[in-house]
Amino acid sequence: MSLVEGQATKPDRARPPGAPALSVRDVSVTFGAAANRPVLKDISFEVREGEFLSIVGPSGCGKTTLLRLFAGLMKPTSGAMFFDGKPIAGPSRERAIVFQDYTNALLPWRTVAGNIALSLERHVPSRADRDAQVDALIAQMDLGRAAQQFPPQLSGGMQQRVQIARCLAQQPRIMLMDEPFGALDAITRQTLQDDLLKLAAQKRMTTVFITHDLEEAIYLGDRVHVLGANPGRVIETIEVGLAKPRNQLTTREDPKFLAHRHHLFGLLQGH
Repeated sequence: MSLVEGQATKPDRARPPGAPALSVRDVSVTFGAAANRPVLKDISFEVREGEFLSIVGPSGCGKTTLLRLFAGLMKPTSGAMFFDGKPIAGPSRERAIVFQDYTNALLPWRTVAGNIALSLERHVPSRADRDAQVDALIAQMDLGRAAQQFPPQLSGGMQQRVQIARCLAQQPRIMLMDEPFGALDAITRQTLQDDLLKLAAQKRMTTVFITHDLEEAIYLGDRVHVLGANPGRVIETIEVGLAKPRNQLTTREDPKFLAHRHHLFGLLQGH
């Protein structure tokens, strides 16, 4: 079953395509007691409504820090972050984050159904309504046979599906994803890549996707932001321009795909 089947999320909201969903304005982040360790420096860009933005860069360039800023889990040292034109003051159900470490993101003492229900318990008072939404998400994510299992009993790919389902239960406008497929085997990874693209297209969901994998960034993205390190800053933005829907074989063999990969590799080789 495809990840996009089912009706567990709200109907699409009518918003102008291409309008800014997220904005970063002159953002810098420094760590350390003396604020002497710059992580991000004077970053400014926008994430368009409904687009799939990939972000790549070397380890330590601040990719995860940037995602946490979008999620409202931390604040910049200077500059400002905006969601839908309003300053980001803290976490919001409209901005869901999928962590890289799914083993620690899920509660091991809760079943698959229980983990998904966690996003609903404070916001859906009716147990029957919660159960109906959880059942729909379990079907949507092809987790039916695992509904009463616990996370340690599942493969990595299944655990990541649970985490995505729990995020979808929030009915978010934006999905923030921190290398969610990095630890998965190649076949599982490609399956989830394709399912994620279908989901984002169907829901017209804005997605910010962090990855070290240049091919993954190109395959998934409408645009790719390249971050340099020490401190992190945007050194180039690539408009991918590949036809959709994408295909794991033909898209990756497209001359434009190969040219993007070559260019990205060259940009990051010195970092």
